Amino acid sequence: MRLAVVLFNLGGPDRPEAVRPFLFNLFNDPAIVSAPWPVRPLLARLISTTREKPAQANYALMGGRSPLLPETESQAVALKAALQARRLGDEIGVFVAMRYWSPLTQDTAHQVAAFRPDRVVLLPLYPQFSTTTTGSSRKAWIESYRGPGEVSEICCYPEAEGLVAAHAARILATWTKAGRPGNVRVLFSAHGLPERVVQGGDPYQDQVERTCRAVAQALRGDWAGPLDWQVCYQSRVGPLKWIGPSTPEALEGAARDGKGVLVTPIAFVSEHVETLVELDHEYAAMARDLGIAPFLRAPALGVEPAFIDGLTDAVQHAAARGGVGPLGRACDACFSQCPVRRAADQGKQAA
Repeated sequence: MRLAVVLFNLGGPDRPEAVRPFLFNLFNDPAIVSAPWPVRPLLARLISTTREKPAQANYALMGGRSPLLPETESQAVALKAALQARRLGDEIGVFVAMRYWSPLTQDTAHQVAAFRPDRVVLLPLYPQFSTTTTGSSRKAWIESYRGPGEVSEICCYPEAEGLVAAHAARILATWTKAGRPGNVRVLFSAHGLPERVVQGGDPYQDQVERTCRAVAQALRGDWAGPLDWQVCYQSRVGPLKWIGPSTPEALEGAARDGKGVLVTPIAFVSEHVETLVELDHEYAAMARDLGIAPFLRAPALGVEPAFIDGLTDAVQHAAARGGVGPLGRACDACFSQCPVRRAADQGKQAA
């Protein structure tokens, strides 16, 4: 069997000149900006132009480019080795499909088609499903891929054993390296969403909070005393009301309570601008101004062995079952945008 695994991720500019077209692609996505054509591309052009310089300044702090692609490629190499060790295919290819910058989905789709797979497994590097991330990547793939192979989709894995163990390991290592300080609150920081997205049936917030509860439970046996933790959301932009509390609000609360903090990027599996700039620079400076000490930040998962094992489990599970589904418990029925529910509803309509 020829097995192709496609890793979905956001993408990021690989040079300063790529910042504006990357931003245009992002804001021209109807999953991000819901305005109709031709208004949406006009808005995307305006937003990408006005945000180009501040975005370039942020990427300059990271050497002028996003580290997301090389980190994702490292994950692809580690995952391929793990899949080969389990003998999940006679030939295995692991491909990277970025949504907003190279390698773009349509280019990766051509590469996968040329590989001539018998089975294609779509694996998002977004553990928690959202219409704005996995949903958008799925749509782009469906529109682009015309090659062979039975397709299996992993829609989410918010409580997967490997994911939870990897987060717990990174948090414990960060805390231990700092001398295991007491009176520290763990802040699980996830990228936020406008409230209207969640109110429209998007399961993202529920799945983020499920991940946080599972990681907190995994930490309790190794933590000195009761674990103090909170979920918060970062990266708010625009005038809409977003889900909360925000990460700045959580920092203010920790300062009022006399707590140090350990921030962990609970919805990001690779380092990029939201971690290396927003967490490490903007929120670190805010913590200093608030008198928070210590301010610790657990690294993103990268190629943490437990995480790669969890991704391997997800591929093995999906390849065996076919169709679309999670690794682990599915969403509650109330989330209308869950792809498993939508597939079931479409099946009923077809019948």
